[in-house]
Amino acid sequence: MRNRSALILTTVLTTGALTLTACGSRDKDKGDDNSSGDKKTVVIGFDAPLTGDLSALGIGMRNSAELAVKTANKENTVEGVEFKLQPLDDQAQPSVGGQNAQKFISDSDVLGVVGPLNSNVSQSMQKPFNDANLTQISPANTGTELTQGDGWKKGDKKRQFKTFFRTATTDQVQGQFAAQYLFQKAKIKKVYLIDDQKTYGAGLAASFKDTFTDLGGKIVGQDHVNPEDRDFKSVVSQVKGKGAEAVYYGGEYPAAAPLSQQLKESGAKIPLMGGDGMKSEEFPKLNKKAIGDLGTSVGKPVEELPSAKKFIEEYNKNYKENMETYGGGTYDATWSIIEAVKLAVEGNNGKLPSDGRVKVLEAMSKVKFQGVTGDVSFDQYGDTTNTMMTAYQVNKGNKWESKFSEAYKPR
Repeated sequence: MRNRSALILTTVLTTGALTLTACGSRDKDKGDDNSSGDKKTVVIGFDAPLTGDLSALGIGMRNSAELAVKTANKENTVEGVEFKLQPLDDQAQPSVGGQNAQKFISDSDVLGVVGPLNSNVSQSMQKPFNDANLTQISPANTGTELTQGDGWKKGDKKRQFKTFFRTATTDQVQGQFAAQYLFQKAKIKKVYLIDDQKTYGAGLAASFKDTFTDLGGKIVGQDHVNPEDRDFKSVVSQVKGKGAEAVYYGGEYPAAAPLSQQLKESGAKIPLMGGDGMKSEEFPKLNKKAIGDLGTSVGKPVEELPSAKKFIEEYNKNYKENMETYGGGTYDATWSIIEAVKLAVEGNNGKLPSDGRVKVLEAMSKVKFQGVTGDVSFDQYGDTTNTMMTAYQVNKGNKWESKFSEAYKPR
């Protein structure tokens, strides 16, 4: 799920990577005529939790999407077009996400939507967007079934919604990568498995379990927790009696932090490992015993990417909040919509098509550019073709430190 702006390097601009070539929403009185001197407004919707426990991730995403929009406007990427970001708070609740989807759909100026953070929220939005031909792209949704259907585990992959894309890789990739790292790199053979029963957490844990056992590892125990709980003494006592060398947690940082701390305080001096929902800067802040814990996230750390240098500079200059895990992916997701709008305009003699949503959707499958996080393009399911993954560990400075990166292909 995480992190960029008016950064765009000259070389990147020439490749079209961060060149937010977007197209505008049609002027209701003038139809396709973009020749007047008036700017047309194109709205890009944005949905994520902007309040509540997961707001640190959501705010970092919102800022990054806003930065992409500001860049497009500053660079006058599409002459005569002014982009606008419309952010809505879903509070990490599927019911609220569904309501937000309807708000975006009812605004004809909205040609694409970035978000949400949570896979279960996305499940409430996908069909309405699909019915409305409104493109949706998430930088954080990793549930494999969102693109490939429930049969993906048996090799029966079927695209679920033509409107859904993502710049984040899947739980299948992330869970397998985590299992391989823990077994082969960290040399851990016995794991206690816990998940929060949500779409993201359960899917991540299931993928981890399949790969870890295939490699020869042993799941010594398995449990489920309520993501709203903060007292985990019961499950911690179970872990202590099973001889686990690590705990793998499928869930997010608000519950992962107290779970880890209570685990260490109980005398079980073993690391907790989780996915990108746990690998937040908030995790070590909320956890006095975080040192040694492990996390995975999609892509390489943006700090290590030359393509992200200007993005990081512009983000830090414009925002006080941390960009968090999904900043780069959110910037690229927003840019993907702008690129699709650009293609739609170019295919209509430089004018915004009257059926803008349909044309933007058609263009999304053709989008390809060098983004902040690397190469950006999508496969036949709407999944990102970039499967770079990174394993992190909380160091003695109580900060996440990258340990290993790899372009990982599902087993």
